Amino acid sequence: MSQPPTVPTDPASEAVPAPEGATQIIDTEYEIGQDNISYRRRFVFELDIHNVVFSVSAIGIMAFTLLTLMFQTTLEPLFSGLRNFLTANLDWFFLSAGNVFLLLCLVLILLPLGRIRLGGPEATPDHSYMSWFSMLFAAGMGIGLMFYGVSEPLGNYTAAFGGPIVGPDGVRTDWSPLGGAVGDAEGARRLAMAATIFHWALHPWAIYAIVALSLALFAYNKGLPLTLRSIFYPIFGEKVWGWPGHLIDILAVFATIFGLSTSLGIGAQQASAGLDFLFGIPSTLGTMIFLIIIITGIAIASVVAGMEKGVKLLSEINMGLALLLLVFIIAVGPTLQILTGFLKNLKAYAEYLPALSNPFGRDDDNFRQGWTAFYWAWWISWSPFVGMFIARVSRGRTVREFLIAVLVIPSLVSTIWMTALGGTAISQVVTERLSSVQDAALEIQLFEMLAHLPLTQITSLIGIVLVVVFFVTSSDSGSLVIDTISAGGKMNAPTPQRVFWASFEGLVAIALLLGGGLTALQAMAVSTGFPFTFVLLGACFALVKGLMAEPK
Repeated sequence: MSQPPTVPTDPASEAVPAPEGATQIIDTEYEIGQDNISYRRRFVFELDIHNVVFSVSAIGIMAFTLLTLMFQTTLEPLFSGLRNFLTANLDWFFLSAGNVFLLLCLVLILLPLGRIRLGGPEATPDHSYMSWFSMLFAAGMGIGLMFYGVSEPLGNYTAAFGGPIVGPDGVRTDWSPLGGAVGDAEGARRLAMAATIFHWALHPWAIYAIVALSLALFAYNKGLPLTLRSIFYPIFGEKVWGWPGHLIDILAVFATIFGLSTSLGIGAQQASAGLDFLFGIPSTLGTMIFLIIIITGIAIASVVAGMEKGVKLLSEINMGLALLLLVFIIAVGPTLQILTGFLKNLKAYAEYLPALSNPFGRDDDNFRQGWTAFYWAWWISWSPFVGMFIARVSRGRTVREFLIAVLVIPSLVSTIWMTALGGTAISQVVTERLSSVQDAALEIQLFEMLAHLPLTQITSLIGIVLVVVFFVTSSDSGSLVIDTISAGGKMNAPTPQRVFWASFEGLVAIALLLGGGLTALQAMAVSTGFPFTFVLLGACFALVKGLMAEPK
């Protein structure tokens, strides 16, 4: 069979935009696409992939998917043991790394280095504030906020107060943060909200910010390809275009695939539970798989539509729906308590932050390992895709403007969201004595909370739509990022390659659900997050070195 003809490409057409104004360009002999395989058959097939990165990543992920589907029963205890081992033995490592990322971001905001503009001193932003914020927030953690917005504050409160865990057996929890506040309702509420905000505010967004800022600096100011390996040029030099760089990019692809698949599995569980709650459609494994197929199909359609008509439009629609739901809950829920609780919760977060972020000498092992360590690994596994996506839409911002927007603003929005949803659920349990909210499974607690507010059918349906569209935007932007990495840093690789990666996100999620459910999903997020933490720590050093080399 004859091979499709090779298509010559112009490396300059695939490069990031040239810096505007004086920057410290890195002089390298590497040309974008020089290691790529590029084929095209008119109207049928296009291919433009990095020979090593795409091949190793694609073969590895396909092999993992097949093995998981073939040995479902055997792998379930393996996944469970893997997650427990990593979080139990490396919790101190994840917490310490998270602290490093946050402290570096705060220092850069205050230093004169914060005046450096991404893209050069004369660059202007590509997107308005509203579009920029909508895209970075929808990609960052939308599904997690929907799934845990009610369940985590309520679970933390119940545990801290000393009450029974969710479930019919009435067994008391032993994972309360910082030892809890047994018998003290107000103290338990403050501790519960502080612990929840800790998991969704500054630390996770600092992880994203480090990757995004590093990528943007080395692409837009240094003239290197927009791929993870470029960050490490100050460390490896020209060797970064060889196997050290290959391994970094391959690891980034694996981390992104498993981080996204974890979110898709969680989203499918909640959407399935919502359909059962609203329409009586049984929330079975088959329903979840069907939902994953549907969501993946919508994501593929968004991929084909492109950035402007796909992820950007969906992000803005989703942010509008999320805002509508948030305002509704504030208006019809315990309004005064939510509004006053926002400032109280921020104060509690600041008060408990040193203790919650302390990696040593604590006795709340189950909380620290089962919740915090898993979250940190999950955010780190998401960081290649969220970071690169944020970098792609952030050209023209100063370092200070970038960090404040990426770090502070989403943290405040997450706090408002958790205060409204979690605070309403806690009030329903404590004040109205509604045990159904507390006793429901994690994936159904959002809908149980909405059931005790007006317009239940409408708000619950909006909740399901939000879960679906949040993943579509994450999958679309994630596919874009994976394709950029596996195409050697090319900004406009062929669309069929993005379709390939979007499809495999769904397949991996299905395989993991069949091979161990939520535990398997979490295990793979943690196992890929661990090695990528070392990559992020190296990126911190390279970022500082790169910023200091910029013209003052």
